[in-house]
Amino acid sequence: MKILVVNAGSSSLKYQLIDMETEKVLAKGNCERIGIRGSVLKAKGNGEERIYKEAMPSHEVAIQLVLEALRDDDIGVIKSMDEIDAVGHRVVASGEYFKKTTLVTHEVLKTLEEKTFELAPLHNPAAAMGLKACMKVMPKTPMALVFDSSFHQTMPEKAYLYGIDYNDYKEFGVRKYGAHGTSHKFVAGEAAKYLGKKPEELKIVTCHLGNGSSISAVDGGKCVDTSMGFTPLAGVLMGTRSGDIDASAVEFLARKKGMSHEEVVNYLNKKCGVAGISGVSSDFRDLLSGAKKGNERCALALDMFAYQVKKYVGAYAAAMGGLNCIVFTAGVGENTPTVREDVCKGLEFLGVKFSAKANKAKNDGTIRDISAKSSKVKVLIIPTNEELVIARETAELL
Repeated sequence: MKILVVNAGSSSLKYQLIDMETEKVLAKGNCERIGIRGSVLKAKGNGEERIYKEAMPSHEVAIQLVLEALRDDDIGVIKSMDEIDAVGHRVVASGEYFKKTTLVTHEVLKTLEEKTFELAPLHNPAAAMGLKACMKVMPKTPMALVFDSSFHQTMPEKAYLYGIDYNDYKEFGVRKYGAHGTSHKFVAGEAAKYLGKKPEELKIVTCHLGNGSSISAVDGGKCVDTSMGFTPLAGVLMGTRSGDIDASAVEFLARKKGMSHEEVVNYLNKKCGVAGISGVSSDFRDLLSGAKKGNERCALALDMFAYQVKKYVGAYAAAMGGLNCIVFTAGVGENTPTVREDVCKGLEFLGVKFSAKANKAKNDGTIRDISAKSSKVKVLIIPTNEELVIARETAELL
């Protein structure tokens, strides 16, 4: 069985074609900087890599380029889309409408578009575009939706409920759902394997840091809290998202800027975060470059980000009553030593000590232990593999 996994993020789109008998990746790639100047597709197949430097103003254009790369004369691994047995799509928000991996039908697609877009305005529309593009090219191929919120279903009421009228929660489903669940699930499991422990024995804080970021408390292999909320807008500030903000400040901004409800939500999702603070970019590589050149707002954006991540790590250690391991993953978490260092500094009271030398070592795509030998808490960098989790759940569903 060959399964194509499509993982659309807010400014990226990763894909893998996986042979499920061996779980071998036949082809993979990453569309970077979607909707940002300088977009590029890095595609691998047949042991070769090709870089497509083409404008990708939308996720729809990106998925079209991916499908072309899979059939490329040089790096392509299939001749026809008919060789793909199923496609698994990562979807961020499910609300109360989908509780587990779901096979796509026209009714499911209708519910996805009509009920969930407002819960994840940067992600679910992108996922739907990728889904429809695949359905158009492969109309007879089964499609599955794998939801980020599934892993967070184990949160207790005290963690996922907001301080609103309980009847409003029951009627409208307003509660914390979380996101990046496939990533948190994968790296928490890998951490346990690496440490030679059973998941039930560990208290782990997983930090999925990228253009979209979330932190989760994983106690005994189960999620007990996570930073994203009703939508992926909550938590730490991100590429273009504000993160946590006083609801009254939102109303105040809308009034002062003459914005409608829809406009202010769009503003908080697409024009804030580190991009809004820096005034330069939502890409952390641009912020690092700017900070090195003396741009104080770029430096401020980086400082704010690391500070907020650190606060969540401390809060979740308290919530779990202890901490055995901190995991950094995703684009920023795996590739930005300064962010990891700034997050870990000041956590010595929890028993966290990290190795500056190990932290600065080149990313080789493997699990790296950057904690000092005397550290009571392990600090790991674990490359995430959301695609494998999505492929496994798709195969299980079929």
